[in-house]
Amino acid sequence: MKKNLFIPGESYVPVSGKVYDEEEINNAIEAAREGWWTEGRWAKEFEREFKKFLGVRYVSLVNSGSSANLVALASLTSSVFGERQLKPGDEYITTSVAFPTTVNPGIQYGLKPIFIDAELNTLNIDVSKIEKAITKKTKLIMVAHTLGKPYDLEKITKLAKKYNLWIIEDCCDALGSKYYGKLVGTFGDIATYSFYPAHIITMGEGGAVTTNNSLIHKSIRQFRDWGRDCWCDTGKDNTCRKRFGWKLGELSRGYDHKYIYSQIGYNLKSTDFQAAIGCAQLKKLSGFIKKRQENYKTLYKFFKQYKKYFILMKEDKNEEVSYFGFPAIVKPSAPFSRNEFTEYLEKNKIGTRNIFSGNLLRHPAYINRKKSFKIIGDHKNADLIMNNAFWLGVWPGITKEMISYVKKTTKEFIKMKK
Repeated sequence: MKKNLFIPGESYVPVSGKVYDEEEINNAIEAAREGWWTEGRWAKEFEREFKKFLGVRYVSLVNSGSSANLVALASLTSSVFGERQLKPGDEYITTSVAFPTTVNPGIQYGLKPIFIDAELNTLNIDVSKIEKAITKKTKLIMVAHTLGKPYDLEKITKLAKKYNLWIIEDCCDALGSKYYGKLVGTFGDIATYSFYPAHIITMGEGGAVTTNNSLIHKSIRQFRDWGRDCWCDTGKDNTCRKRFGWKLGELSRGYDHKYIYSQIGYNLKSTDFQAAIGCAQLKKLSGFIKKRQENYKTLYKFFKQYKKYFILMKEDKNEEVSYFGFPAIVKPSAPFSRNEFTEYLEKNKIGTRNIFSGNLLRHPAYINRKKSFKIIGDHKNADLIMNNAFWLGVWPGITKEMISYVKKTTKEFIKMKK
């Protein structure tokens, strides 16, 4: 990655980005020269190394984090799960402070979302409100660890066990975060990850679905790979050793198992180009996490002096966060608004972002569907997050000089507004 000279006020401070070197480029070139191009040996290598990092049994590479969420939920609609099979009309717990594609798969499969408000000092689902929202129709909890910060997995796993609920952990922002020393993504039944350029590691586009359950893994592969019953890897045949010996559905005995379809599936595999880049990125993951933590802590220490104006995220000694960004909420009592502050930063070439959708229920795509949702409470926190919250970049490309400039610019703004 070419490093450009940073000139305060002239160079842009990106809110997110990717860090790479010759290894990613060389891997991609090698994948191109090999001529396979679709999912192949590089994908298998990535899945193998990712399994080692997470300590899980099964990894399925997909083409995006959104596809990962879609495949994760779809896999639980398989009839092999009996009474626990997700069916239209079943309910799932989620939150209004969410990225759309964490929520959308349930809606697309005819499930009813139960929306719960978020906490201001974590931006995560308010776990204290979950139990009262659970009914006989509730079968799933599907929420994300917002900006890398783990939600209360201890309480959620207890509730899931008590009421026999599935858990899908959306870890798209949170690769490498730990809760009580254990990696997020290893608490629930399924976890999902994103490798978009803004995320902890990148393939350009890409994602992964993980599980420790062999039955879930088989279902994930079926939905990812066209819905076919066959579980052969791409380019492989007759893994089952009876390719022409099956009798399924109303097909004749001996119909080629490679072309028998047991699910209404998709083709959501990644390419080997993506996986080749991902293999190089995985080697840098620990360093990326460390740099993100350093940048976050520097900004947190700085913003603490302005707690009169900002709500900061609570510190929890039981967490080790792989920070996606540095979030804060401008207090309603502050002498300035979120938009005034972020517009000033952007005017001075400092990138900012809102907390994704803010309150998802306020967006055009969801307003007309509210009658089919179950909304718990008034979601005042979600509205405040929507109107007053923002986040700044902490990605590994953020240098000390950039952070010093962010601090200096913030000081100038607050001095003007006092």
